[in-house]
This record gives sequence, C-alpha cells and structure tokens, in this order.
Amino acid sequence: MAAVPSDSKRTDDAVWSSRYAFYFAAVGAAVGFGNVWRFPALMVKYGGGAFLIPYFMAFFVIGIPILTLEIGFGQFWQTGDVGVFGSFNPRLRGVGVASLLCGWMLVIYYSVLLAWVINAFFDSFGGSAPWADEGVTGSIAITYFLEEIIGTHTLNESQNATRMVWANVGYSLLGWVIIWVCLAFGTKVTGRITFITMGIPVLVVIIFLIKSLTLPGASDGIAVYIGEWDFSVLRKQGEVWSVATTQIFFSIGITFGFMTAFGAHCKRHEPAFLNSCVIASANTMFSLISGFAVFAALGHLAFLEGVNVEDLSYGGFSLVFGTWPVVLGKLPGGIHWVRLLFFDLFLLGIDSAFALLEGVLTVSSDTERFKDTPKWKISGIYCLISFVLSIMYCTDAGLNWLDVIDYYINFVMTFVGFLETFGAGWVYGIEKQIENVGQKAGKCNVDPSE
Repeated sequence: MAAVPSDSKRTDDAVWSSRYAFYFAAVGAAVGFGNVWRFPALMVKYGGGAFLIPYFMAFFVIGIPILTLEIGFGQFWQTGDVGVFGSFNPRLRGVGVASLLCGWMLVIYYSVLLAWVINAFFDSFGGSAPWADEGVTGSIAITYFLEEIIGTHTLNESQNATRMVWANVGYSLLGWVIIWVCLAFGTKVTGRITFITMGIPVLVVIIFLIKSLTLPGASDGIAVYIGEWDFSVLRKQGEVWSVATTQIFFSIGITFGFMTAFGAHCKRHEPAFLNSCVIASANTMFSLISGFAVFAALGHLAFLEGVNVEDLSYGGFSLVFGTWPVVLGKLPGGIHWVRLLFFDLFLLGIDSAFALLEGVLTVSSDTERFKDTPKWKISGIYCLISFVLSIMYCTDAGLNWLDVIDYYINFVMTFVGFLETFGAGWVYGIEKQIENVGQKAGKCNVDPSE
C-alpha cells in the first residue's frame, strides 16, 4: 500500500470556503434534470410508493457506501480518481480513468441539453412559442420543442443528420463559457457560485409546489404519484431493481469522478460519512419534493382537460418541455411561469455540468505536467475541446446520438462502481490474501508500497 499522504497539498483557493459551500456544490452536482423528469415518472411506472422499496435499498446498500468511498478517499489522498485508485495498486489507475471518461462523455452531451434549455428560454420571448397559447396541449408543446428547438423536422426516415442547428451551436458555446466561468477561478469561487445555482432551484421548486397544491385537482395527481402502492410490481417486473439502482448512480452522481474530486478539495479530517449522508439525503429529498410539485400540477391539468392523470405525459422531455409548461402557462402570468421553469432547469443543469468536468480538472491539475498551470487555463482547454466535441449533438440527429451514448453509459457506470468497490476491497486486505494463498497469474512487478 502506498505511503500515507501529507496533510494537504491544496492551496487556499483550492479548498472549500466552508462545509456549507461543499454541501451546496456536491448537492448541486448530484441534483439535475433526472430528479425532475425521471424520478417521479419511475415512481408512477413502478408501483407508486412501492418503488421506494428498491430505491431506498439501493440508496443504503450501494449509494451511501460508494459515495462515502469516493469522498473519503478523495479527502485522504487529496487527489482525484486516478491518483486514488493508483494509490491502492498501480494497476487500478484504469478504474479512475474509466470513471473520468464516463463523466466527460456525459458532460459533453449534457451541455447540449443545457443549450436546448437556453434556446427554449429565449424562444419563449418570441411570438411562435406555444407554451402559453390558449388551447395548447402537451403534445403540441413537445412537438414544437422537438421540431423547432432541437430541429428534428428535417430528419428523414434513416434518422441520419442532415444539417447543423446553428442556434444550438451558439447556445452550447454560451453554456461552455458559463461552465468555464464557474470553474476558472478556483474552488472557493465555485463554492460561492453554487449557493446561487443550487439555492435558487430549491426555492423555485418549493414555490412551484406551494402554487400547485392550491390548484383544483392537485390531490388527484398526488394520489397517482405516491398514493398507490402496488407491491406486485416488485415480483412481476424484475427490472425495477436494476432501474432503481441506475437511478441511484445517476442521481447521487457516483462513479463519474467528481465526488472524489470534491472530496479532494476538503480538509483531510472532514467527517466523510456524515457528509455523504447529508448529500445523498438532500438529493433524495429534492427528488421527492419535485415529484409532488410535478404531479400536483399534472393533477390540475387533468382536471381542466377532463382526463386521467396517467393519460398525460409525465416523464422526460415530454414533461419538462410539454406537459408541465402547459400547466404553468394556464396560470395568471403564465408565460412568466414557463420562463421561470426553463431558468430553473438551466440552474439545475449548470452545476451538474461543471461538477462533471471538475473530476477531470482535478486529476489533470495533480499531474507533473499541469501542476503549476493556472486553473483558468486548464479549464479553458477542456471547455474548448468539450465544446467542439459537443457540436455533433447540435445537428438535427443530436437527440438520437444522445440517446445512444446515454444508453451505454448506464451500463458502464454500474461496472465502474463494481471496480471501485473492488479497488477499495484491495486496500482492506487483498494483498495479504495473495501473500497467504499465492498469486496464480499476472504477477505484479511493481511494489505496491511505493
């Protein structure tokens, strides 16, 4: 095992200004689009409140332990994933590399989601935006978003890209400039920014919840969300267990490298387990509150249209760019509520985006080549490269490519989580076991104590 590191190798600008700054940054990184458009939909799809059983099992058995592992080892070794797992054994550096690649690939297309949100926000000031039109439906609104905002109306039957949607290229560039500003001036500044990027979304969701609960039909939506407990789903739909586990990975933000990086910017003797419990619990609480806000609003729309809540679109793009904006658009001053929703989604996404890139930056900054390079330069290089790579998602086929990459990242991150726990197990005795029982193949010629 490697020697115990020194107390800290971080400058004052590279550590959190306070524990609360760390909490806001880590919770902001964990909370994202999935808390709003995925978690509530999974609740309804998989038995209502019954979904909480596999969810909380995954939360306690997988989520909290791996989050504690990442934050704790980041604190102890004062470095990112590559350095942490390389400290266990030189051969395990690839585990850290894999987690960083997952995070980087994710943030590249995640930035285009932000671009679409920005596009929708500015488009809402134009005359063609349908969200506040009288008589608009969720179907009309989501069709407008897909065809005009993303630009899919030019796709042919083969679904291959036919053109570049230059507006989204510009908005993607704007998004990357904002990400760079959030990262360029050190961890202390980043922590202060998260008081805004995390604080405002929490406040806005609470406002949405309070407003929605006052509307007729809200109780019907809440009943669909959590009032039904269909335990048969746990037996008949076996995929609910893997879905709940995947939701924990994505929602808490484990195996993407940034929680280790955030831990590396803490002082070594911070209470890692307590911090992990606070972060994971706050993330889950936000998911639950978002679900109440969403389905109270959907209950009102179902009341107005005389349909069942389940007949409305309640997940994914159809929710946040179709059904939910339509509900808000029917309120007094409706278009302003819609703009507030898009602004809230942008803030939810931006801190997740710069957190995903922070994992890569921390590892790069700890290398011999870049250890003396100012962070604004390193972050600028990565943001520029990432922007160029994100352009492929700004075509009219960008949503198709996003779905493909996202599908495979779901599987890879679960495997990375296994490798991380395996690496942690290596620390706690596997070398001793090899000494006792022998090593059959692949003998390591590197002394792990170095």
